[in-house]
Amino acid sequence: MNEEVVVRTRDLTKVFSGFAGRQKVVAVDKLNLEIYRGEVFGLLGPNVSGKTTTLKLLLGLLFPTSGTAEVLGMPATDVRTKQRIGFLPEESYLYRFLNAEETLRFYGHLFEIPEPELRKRVDRLIKLVGLHGARKRPLRGYSKGMSRRIGLAQALINDPELVLLDEPTSGLDPIGTREIKDLILRLKDEGKTVIMCSHLLADVQDVCDRIAILNFGKLEVVGPVEELISIKEVLQIMAKGLSEETAREIEAFIRSRNGEVVSIGHPSTTLEELFLRVIGRNRKPSPDR
Repeated sequence: MNEEVVVRTRDLTKVFSGFAGRQKVVAVDKLNLEIYRGEVFGLLGPNVSGKTTTLKLLLGLLFPTSGTAEVLGMPATDVRTKQRIGFLPEESYLYRFLNAEETLRFYGHLFEIPEPELRKRVDRLIKLVGLHGARKRPLRGYSKGMSRRIGLAQALINDPELVLLDEPTSGLDPIGTREIKDLILRLKDEGKTVIMCSHLLADVQDVCDRIAILNFGKLEVVGPVEELISIKEVLQIMAKGLSEETAREIEAFIRSRNGEVVSIGHPSTTLEELFLRVIGRNRKPSPDR
């Protein structure tokens, strides 16, 4: 990860006007974020927290009520950014009469990828998401997990710099989930920036460098995962070759007894506990939506 900002929001706000007597809903409320090139960034929050609305604002699918959103150095509404973005929505809306190969070729043609390169990408992505044995099967015969896999391949067909994933492991079994998380880490190794929304906090904890927690459109917490879940007031020392009594002594004393210090640091809570604590302290009745 470097310090090049790929996504920047400044007081980003989206208000949905009420109708039929309903009050206005503030879906995103003065959101300020900076997301850097090469990091995996988690966007978390309960239902109606503004996560999906934020993604749609970054994609230019919605216009902000006030504030700004910049993506890849341009306004989020600039159509030139779309060539460099991949997006996996929570529900993939794909042509169910096409098979995996035809689906990827269709989207590849939309991006005007040259035919020799498109053939290579289609083959590579189908293998990458584990659908080689079902590449000729129409999507109407796919399970939900298989649909997520082809949806992810579709999001990567244009070799994007920025990848937005909404619930990428939804519907996958534990093995498939691990494969998708490994793929996300591979994208990071390739220098791509990944923004993911997920309700599966263990998945986020496994792959994200930093997270932001939203609650009713407001940013509650943002920072590195390890820093946020670290219990600062407690110091933990792990050692080997020493009795339990000796291991509780200070590092100098451990070394004086010919022990080996394995690690010294702060123990961690879990992302789930952090999430429940942050959301719980600001919990209020859900507005009428």
